[in-house]
Amino acid sequence: MRFKVATAALAAMAVSGCGANGLWDRSELIADTAGCAEQRLDIYFNEGQATIAEPARELITMTGERLQGCRVDGVEVIGLASATGDSASNQALSEQRARAVAQALTDAGWPTPQFTLSAAGDTGAVTDSGLAEPLRRRTVIVVHARPQ
Repeated sequence: MRFKVATAALAAMAVSGCGANGLWDRSELIADTAGCAEQRLDIYFNEGQATIAEPARELITMTGERLQGCRVDGVEVIGLASATGDSASNQALSEQRARAVAQALTDAGWPTPQFTLSAAGDTGAVTDSGLAEPLRRRTVIVVHARPQ
């Protein structure tokens, strides 16, 4: 029994020694491409506002970091608004939200030539049954990414 334990300990030391000497270093063979896929992020706003909250900025920064090393084919930024107020004001607000998010993406180091901005205003903010959709106060970011 002691012989088996000693043999196992000796084998473990030999294996760990190979790793310490760089003989088993596989870091160059492994690429982390977990973030290199199409993704959707929703950035929410307070009613009537186009100011991005700090947690949303952190999400934008973390996602940008995950996209490093990916091929980003495009980023869609779609501003939305709720049905509160008139349609012209909601259209302007959704445009402001899209621009604010695009600026936050740029500030976080995202590739700017790849942005497509659009704004839907309050279109679709009321269901067919007449109910207002409360979570329309947002900007949708769709990232088209893939491994390089």
